[in-house]
Amino acid sequence: MIEKTLSIIKPDAVERNLEDKIKSFFEENNLKISNIKKVKISKEEAFEFYKVHQTKPFYNDLCNYLSSGPIVVMVLEGENAVLKNRELMGATDPKNAAEGTLRKKYGLSIDKNSVHGSDSIDNGKTEINFFFK
Repeated sequence: MIEKTLSIIKPDAVERNLEDKIKSFFEENNLKISNIKKVKISKEEAFEFYKVHQTKPFYNDLCNYLSSGPIVVMVLEGENAVLKNRELMGATDPKNAAEGTLRKKYGLSIDKNSVHGSDSIDNGKTEINFFFK
């Protein structure tokens, strides 16, 4: 089934000029980038975006980080796009990510893991609407 999902190239990866490498990686793995833009979000917008995590101990740090510099937000489309994107990203902690995944290749730490991806079709719709109203 053709799905849409949101992907974010996080501040650490943007700072290291990895945007083109990451975009190419998605395209080489049959995910089409149907919408893309570079933005800088406020801390308040980050709090809103990550509100599903507001009860977790890492919430403030996550929001501070996402708002710390420019990010690239993309809508990815393809067959089973949500699962495919999650597989391409790898585990949240780059130390535990499979070889060849984006987080294994580019992630610096569990906090600065270079990419974000929606974890479900419903969250994908919500996250896409957040950035592409």
